[in-house]
Amino acid sequence: MSQLSAWDHPEPLALDTAPLPEYGTGSLADLLPTLAAGMGVPGMTATIPELTAADRVCVLLIDGLGWEQLLAHRDEAPFLTSLLGTSRGGTGRPLTAGYPATTAVSLASVGTGLPPGVHGLPGYTVRNPATGELMNQLRWQPYTDPHAWQPYPTVFQLAQAAGVHAAQVTSPIFEHTPLTRIALSGGSFHGRLSGEERMDLAAEQLAAGDRSLVYTYYSELDGAGHRYGVASDTWRGQLMYVDRLAQRLAEQLPPRSALYVTADHGMVDVPFDDEHRIDFDTDWELRAGVALLGGEGRARHVYAVPGAEGDVLTVWREVLGEQFWVASRDEAIAAGWFGPHIDERVRPRLGDVVAAAHDDVLIIASEREPKESALVGNHGSMTPAEQLIPLLEVRS
Repeated sequence: MSQLSAWDHPEPLALDTAPLPEYGTGSLADLLPTLAAGMGVPGMTATIPELTAADRVCVLLIDGLGWEQLLAHRDEAPFLTSLLGTSRGGTGRPLTAGYPATTAVSLASVGTGLPPGVHGLPGYTVRNPATGELMNQLRWQPYTDPHAWQPYPTVFQLAQAAGVHAAQVTSPIFEHTPLTRIALSGGSFHGRLSGEERMDLAAEQLAAGDRSLVYTYYSELDGAGHRYGVASDTWRGQLMYVDRLAQRLAEQLPPRSALYVTADHGMVDVPFDDEHRIDFDTDWELRAGVALLGGEGRARHVYAVPGAEGDVLTVWREVLGEQFWVASRDEAIAAGWFGPHIDERVRPRLGDVVAAAHDDVLIIASEREPKESALVGNHGSMTPAEQLIPLLEVRS
């Protein structure tokens, strides 16, 4: 019998079998501090040791392009797959996204250079301790003061203050969003609708300074995966398109530049049946003692009625323990799920119970989350399909 690997599990799942993100050495939060340190930005530390400094750096973040999905679709992405050996400084290895592996969390980690337990966006929806309501951190609803929620400066702001030309090139709809303000602001914002325009302008912005830090973003691959799944023709068509975009940008790099192609998370297609989609709204056991259900289907924050925390943890472990890593708030913090440190302001945002999917399953909420419950492709947890992301490199 083969020995259990980090991705296998006994029954029920032991918390120490959860494969942690590589905070501090190879997570998404380590990327911009490493690149900025190479430009001499004060206070930045190169924590991804495999990367080599460059005067001009562009990060192209493709929403939803997981490492495993790229490996499984080489024919659709000939340019990107030709760069697999360059990933993570020529080691051919991926980065880890951070937990939970979801867009709002990951973009905050990218822009601030901090893990979720410090920047304070620890899930898709989390409880706002000041109001007791769930807050959607992607859509920023209900609204709360962005800089009270996330008070740290972004790496772009620090780079600009150090004389680096900093720029963001993305869709114009993101210019004034709270998430942009607290995660990606600093330098100039350039809104362009088409992918081709973004790539061309990103190259121009790279050339605009002797030291430049440019960020550009493409979201539609993720949208196709959510709606149709990563096995769909639509998703593969988007991958073919984004492969051409990456090549277009790479071919325009000015001298002394490095392009890094990365992502915020991967994705898992989850079948539409009761075995794979567990409905919180119709399951009396899971609902018992629960005041709020946060997070998303594969990475849940569960907020108990005061006094019921222990009972909720026991029930969730008994019902879901073979398919999810189920931890108390203190256990998840101690295990390092949200990073090696937790700011005190962030602690009460975490669920009393935190549940991270191991198998291809979801905890949906068909009544309170009808749109999210209907998604084909999902993400959030610590499995390699969600957690591992590329860091492909082109240098001029």
